Amino acid sequence: PGGAFIDGTVGLGGHAAGLLEATGPTGQLLGLDRDPAALAQARANLAPFGDRAVLVQASYTDMARVAASVGPGFLPVDGILLDLGLSSLQLDDPARGFAFASAGPLDMRFDPAAELSASEIVNTWPADELADIIYRYGEEQQSRKIARAIAAARPLTTTQDLARVVEQALGGRRGERLHPATRTFQALRIAVNGELDALASVLPVALSLLKPGGRLAVISFHSLEDRLVKTFIRRQARGEDDVTLPFPAPFEPVVAEVTRKPLTAAEDEVARNPRARSAKLRIAEKL
Repeated sequence: PGGAFIDGTVGLGGHAAGLLEATGPTGQLLGLDRDPAALAQARANLAPFGDRAVLVQASYTDMARVAASVGPGFLPVDGILLDLGLSSLQLDDPARGFAFASAGPLDMRFDPAAELSASEIVNTWPADELADIIYRYGEEQQSRKIARAIAAARPLTTTQDLARVVEQALGGRRGERLHPATRTFQALRIAVNGELDALASVLPVALSLLKPGGRLAVISFHSLEDRLVKTFIRRQARGEDDVTLPFPAPFEPVVAEVTRKPLTAAEDEVARNPRARSAKLRIAEKL
């Protein structure tokens, strides 16, 4: 009660509303999001909380700078939440270009004002570089075959154009539940928005903004994110926070690992919301 929290991926404000309700009439929350459309809806959804909710269009990588501007006494905070990846608002809007269920532009930018789009990567990057990001960020074993097919089919203008090329390159669906283009789309989205680099850079910053006993909670949706979060938390829990030294050195643990195994959605939640199936929540408490 009365705590201060940061929601670094506020989206439509669902988690933020839950935090503000739980903290009572004096709780405060700073919500960040790169997507102006999401922020507009979050402002409407969080309006009943008045000035207890401060919403700013910014990447969570700017968390420290923005939090310092909220006002005296806001920092350090009691908790920080990151709900990674894209939101249903973005996924369900064909104009954003995140999905291939219906035709949309090859965009995939969380922030529509950002320079790099999926179209630029798909249509201008060398096939070798394209293959590298599909393999690295999509964990796609057939990345080189896909990249060659994309390069040969240029220019591609819509999400369905791209999905069709990838599907043909991999020989169709062959009864698989996952669409053949899913990993390629994931890789492009991560590359466009610099998601893994942003996550790696924000984790130590978030930890520094927590007060003792404060908690960092991260929800991830694919193995690359989850592995990064797990490794960070476990290194901090073992006190291995300075990896720049050329020799082993003893360190005090910085966090306690609240969730040794990630929390996942129960069957009834997955039935209500199938997109929760791949979500994994890890929590660390600052010592």
